[in-house]
Amino acid sequence: MEKFDLIIIGGGPAGYHAGERAGHAGFKTLLIEKEHLGGVCLNEGCIPSKAFLNSAKMYAHALHGEKFGVFAENVRYDQGIVVDRKNTIVRRLIAGVKAQLKSGKVTIIEGNASVKGKTSEGFLVQVGEETYSATRLLVASGAVPVIPNIPGLRQGIEEGIVLTNREILDLKTIPERLTIIGGGVIGLEMASYYSAIGTQVQVVEMMNKVAGPTDEELSTLLQKTLEKNGVKFYLNSTVTAVSPTEVTFTFEGKDVKIAHEKVLLSIGRRPATAGLGLETLGVELAKNGAVITDDKLQTNVANLYAAGDVNGKSMLAHTAYREAEVAIHSMTQTVDRMNYDAIPSVIYTQPEIATVGLTERAAKEKGLDVRVVTLPLAYSGRHMAENTEADGFCKLIVNSKTRTLVGAHLASSYASEIIVMLSSMIDLEIDVQNITRLVFPHPTVGELIKDTLFQL
Repeated sequence: MEKFDLIIIGGGPAGYHAGERAGHAGFKTLLIEKEHLGGVCLNEGCIPSKAFLNSAKMYAHALHGEKFGVFAENVRYDQGIVVDRKNTIVRRLIAGVKAQLKSGKVTIIEGNASVKGKTSEGFLVQVGEETYSATRLLVASGAVPVIPNIPGLRQGIEEGIVLTNREILDLKTIPERLTIIGGGVIGLEMASYYSAIGTQVQVVEMMNKVAGPTDEELSTLLQKTLEKNGVKFYLNSTVTAVSPTEVTFTFEGKDVKIAHEKVLLSIGRRPATAGLGLETLGVELAKNGAVITDDKLQTNVANLYAAGDVNGKSMLAHTAYREAEVAIHSMTQTVDRMNYDAIPSVIYTQPEIATVGLTERAAKEKGLDVRVVTLPLAYSGRHMAENTEADGFCKLIVNSKTRTLVGAHLASSYASEIIVMLSSMIDLEIDVQNITRLVFPHPTVGELIKDTLFQL
């Protein structure tokens, strides 16, 4: 039985990042991945969807370039080429991940990991016929799509009519009609993509707004923008049945049927802990199966950690990266902790939606005395030079007592790049007066931060 300092279950963002850091920290490390190194993010999520969305953006520029003095004829879109390019990008990035792990002398094994308990040798993990031991264990097994018990849904999945984020990113044909069940991040990004390339898109959402806990002004703006592009939304709706040709749901007290060619199921994900054998160690789990951790990613079992989607705290790849760092720091007794208040979130639509910290509603519910300042995107010279519309805004929430940012919400071009600056300001609790002293390059969309704060 081969012995390791650390065994990592899962090769997604949390797992491979932790493996790299552990290897360079001198740990003899084993990483076990059952399917695809890189996890959902690299293979079926973040990277593939951004490749899709960038192709759609280029298509839109070609179709409407006359507004910028650029004219093109016979513009066409080839979904097969888009998928092939996406696959090439994924293969290259997976090769990069393998190289990073190799540089840290991490051993990689493919297969299903099963925890068999703990002895004086450490944690015992079986893969196939082999058993390995380690003094430390990091669970980074990710999450899987939620599949509700809706009549016809599972049959639709088996027949290839109902797709999850995995299958839709391998679809080489453009459906004429697409019904999306769920108006969260995945649903909205795919609504943006497919509506841009000519699909008639309908979104059925159970809540009274799209984009989940996102700031209400942002979600309203995003919905209106997508509606301009032809997306039809049904809010406060519950799907009751799925057939090969129709989705049935309740809307405004009535049963409604809408036709489709394909259905995208995107109502959320749940932690993937089933079958890992964590019960043999007495690991404390939440009702949804998430591994409960503290701000150092430690579980209730000594030397056992959990990072990434499996702990259910913030199902984002960049959260997983940071949690992996904190987990390894905990193992090496380096002072560090997670601050989930400063984790940014992005929806890569047009405009991009980026948010970090508290919404206005959440701040007031916490009893904070806050000032909310907003500035329209039309104030950005950079944005106006590059776009024909300026429907976005910068919204900042400032704690009146401490004079620090507690929330930031953007709808703008480059929002995904700008939000990290605001996240840092929240994490470091920088006084807003010091922020207004910063010199932003001109012209940039990021200048909007300083201009917005001048309204205080």
